[in-house]
Amino acid sequence: MNDIIEIRDLVLEYGQGEEEEAIRAVDGVSLSIPRGGFTAIIGRNGSGKSTLAKCINALLLPGSGVVYVDGMDTADGDLLWEIRQTAGMVFQNPDNQLVSSIVEDDVAFGPENLGIEPEEIRRRVDRSLREVNMYEERKKAPHLLSGGQKQRVAIAGVVAMRPSCIVLDEPTAMLDPYGRGEVMEIVEQLNKEGVTIVLITHFMEEAARADKVVIMDRGRVAMEGTPEEIFSRAEELRAMDLDVPFAVELAERLRRQGVPVPGEIVETEALVEYLCQYK
Repeated sequence: MNDIIEIRDLVLEYGQGEEEEAIRAVDGVSLSIPRGGFTAIIGRNGSGKSTLAKCINALLLPGSGVVYVDGMDTADGDLLWEIRQTAGMVFQNPDNQLVSSIVEDDVAFGPENLGIEPEEIRRRVDRSLREVNMYEERKKAPHLLSGGQKQRVAIAGVVAMRPSCIVLDEPTAMLDPYGRGEVMEIVEQLNKEGVTIVLITHFMEEAARADKVVIMDRGRVAMEGTPEEIFSRAEELRAMDLDVPFAVELAERLRRQGVPVPGEIVETEALVEYLCQYK
């Protein structure tokens, strides 16, 4: 599996005016995102994870270093639209991403701006709405939808542009548990269909569902590996003011009580399955 995103020695600073002290939001990050994979990037507030996401989508350009999206340099202005077609972006607040008064018109907005033929736009809109289970709501006004439904429409709008990669910047942060579950189901389904997923999240349970986890701390990559590798280092995560998934916390307590829970269990479903079989 080759890499769709390649980041090398990326540095990005904010506040570089004459009277402002520069804040280094991303500090020498090198990172590869596998094509077709599901990568979660986590870290506390101010760790640089959202800034990193915007660099992948070319919303922010490197101060130094380089970001390649499917071989394209994000600093090349001539490739901007092609880069954003390849790596679509979903933001935290869906209200900031919805632009039309009717759901299906909103999903059509991106393809229309790409100059896609009307018949193809119709096909893409219908297919995208079906993929996020929002086809039956296609004639509704977005303001009548729940938060989770709005976020699914925002995802459909990105999917309609047929990106190879979708970067989601804390897409469930403003949702209740039910809405978070809805969105994560869609994200996992898109990944199964071959879309590369980059998920920026505060929720460790979401990160545990990824193939690869990256921990950001003070603008740098502090850890990267599989969920099992990362969450087995619970004390190091807590030292960075990060939580661990509920299943990892509970497994630790059970081990102290003599229950030999395997260290590779990081998801609640896997823990439940193990305990049901444990004698």
